[in-house]
Amino acid sequence: MSEQILNNTGFGSAVSTESRNRVLRNTYWLLALSLIPTVLGAWLGVSTGITKAFMGGWMGIVVFLGGAFAFMYAIEKTKNSAAGVPVLLAFTFFMGVMLSSLISRVLGFSNGPSLIMTAFGGTAGVFFVMASLASVIKRDLSGMGKWLFVGAIVLMIGSIIGILVGSSAAMIAVSVAAIGIFSAYMLYDLKQIIDGGETNYISATLSLYLDIFNVFQSLLSLLGIFGGERD
Repeated sequence: MSEQILNNTGFGSAVSTESRNRVLRNTYWLLALSLIPTVLGAWLGVSTGITKAFMGGWMGIVVFLGGAFAFMYAIEKTKNSAAGVPVLLAFTFFMGVMLSSLISRVLGFSNGPSLIMTAFGGTAGVFFVMASLASVIKRDLSGMGKWLFVGAIVLMIGSIIGILVGSSAAMIAVSVAAIGIFSAYMLYDLKQIIDGGETNYISATLSLYLDIFNVFQSLLSLLGIFGGERD
């Protein structure tokens, strides 16, 4: 997916640094933009309740995974064309709709809005810490990729099992693990951009968006379980 940029001396090195900074800057702008369709999708899902008909059980898993992987495939195919950004934004809208079922449950608590803001603030804090670490760590972190990928696969399987059996303990464990794994993924993906391992800002945005989405979703789930208050 990524092509390693080789640094040269003199003018070539300057161009390489400029290219990295441009990818990082474009990634941050597109990442901020991608939050708008996510919020709109979540608002639509909460307002209409369209996810209630299929979320939960096998149907919800099939719709979510099928839609997500279809969009990610389309993003990969269009990332070097003018269609790349619209396809990515359509994906973030879809993810917002999928997130609406969790947001609706949390809004059922009397302190639901404050829980959502707390999860948002916590996610922003994690991103800030990981971005700061990525900018100061000199060590090559590319070796983390395969271990994080294995962790994400195990996490996905555990999450599917947890949904099907309806175990609160399993979902708590999955949420805690997801926060750890995707926070580490955030550091890894940011370091890849900074080191020149990722040269396409659409692919970079997709990776960071998924990290942020999973951390936010997991934090919100935990806050709903442990901090939700009924009237």
